[in-house]
Amino acid sequence: MVIGASIAGLCTARVLAERFDHVLVVDRDNLPAGPEFRSAVPQGRHGHGLLETGQRALEQLFPGVTAELVAAGGVRLDHLADSRVFQYGHPFRHTVSECHFLSVTRPLLEWSLRRRVLGLPNVIIRPSCAAIGLSGDAHRVTGVRTADSEVLAADLVADCTGPSGRSDRWLAALGGPLPDVSQVKIGAGYSSRMFGRLPGERVGGAAAAYVLASPPGSPRGANAVPVEGDRWLIGLHALHVGGLPDDDASFLDFARSLPDPSIAELVTRAEPMGAISLHRFPASRRRHFERLTDVPVGFVTVGDALCTFNPVYGQGMTSAALQALALGGVLDRFGPREARTAAAYYAAAAKAVEVPWTLAAGGDFAFPQTRGPKPRGTDMVNRYVRGVALAAQVSAPVAKAFASVAHLAKPPTLLFRPSMVARVAAAALRSRT
Repeated sequence: MVIGASIAGLCTARVLAERFDHVLVVDRDNLPAGPEFRSAVPQGRHGHGLLETGQRALEQLFPGVTAELVAAGGVRLDHLADSRVFQYGHPFRHTVSECHFLSVTRPLLEWSLRRRVLGLPNVIIRPSCAAIGLSGDAHRVTGVRTADSEVLAADLVADCTGPSGRSDRWLAALGGPLPDVSQVKIGAGYSSRMFGRLPGERVGGAAAAYVLASPPGSPRGANAVPVEGDRWLIGLHALHVGGLPDDDASFLDFARSLPDPSIAELVTRAEPMGAISLHRFPASRRRHFERLTDVPVGFVTVGDALCTFNPVYGQGMTSAALQALALGGVLDRFGPREARTAAAYYAAAAKAVEVPWTLAAGGDFAFPQTRGPKPRGTDMVNRYVRGVALAAQVSAPVAKAFASVAHLAKPPTLLFRPSMVARVAAAALRSRT
């Protein structure tokens, strides 16, 4: 049983469908019959770029989905060759990165996956069904209790309810152990709007533009990406913000405050389509189930219910797909009823989460206002990463390496190899001069 028809829930359902006779997905929302925005997904109107590694993971789960999304109007963009990436006063070097963003709206991506899951013969998706708790005891979860007073029995329950996941409270009600929680308070805010996109229209001379925050003194950023329906999705964001731009004037003022004028120029000339959408993200949060010595059998958490990141890094969907694949691998090793299954999954999921969590949390700590448990050495690493960003402005190899790490295609250790450190030092000096 899967709680939540989110991206994580749909990926998990796909994995479970190959290993169980019957899979039931429940969601409290009245799921639309097409690619429509859902009120239960507050981040749905904001940018959703799928990283290169995320596309590969989704292709494992749903073969052909990338081509299907592109055929529906989505756009696949090389991170550096097709996009203008701007940070610390200059754009990154224009070069082929071999890492691509898949730029689509959340409704189109979610609908494409949901349609495929609905086509599986042993999966049922049940909308308007709210889970309110678990059945079982502190050692084994046996099912889900719903708001309609039903108890739905299951050999395995997967919580995919998103960042507001109630796993902690549900397990506490059974007398079970609660995981440690790491929380990084960033006070992020996002303001997004759709605009019309003319044939062949560019932003800053590129197919997409990303203005990255430049810590420690410039916490603002933005992106302008093409999406289906001949539209631009323009998102403005900042850390540790108070008010967010919520009308035409403040939206344009914010865009004009950015160090790169390309997105403001696009806002000035493009035709708005629809209202401005706001979203606040107070903190990144990670639940450390892998640290528990007595993990309840028959229950796992996947996606944002396990770990939620600052959305500006675009890692959430990729991480969710990797966690779902990790769950499939563990089930193949131990089966659904083994006492070791849940614990083995959390160990595997922790490995899938560790790199994106380190990248996101580490990057957020580059701003002095960020609060939370800061790993030792973070400040030193952030100083070096700033040098990498400067070097990426003039060095194609550094820019390509930086992109591959950001897309989770290569480990962060790539940036710390002696040959790369020497290249970064020389290129960063050239960038400054």
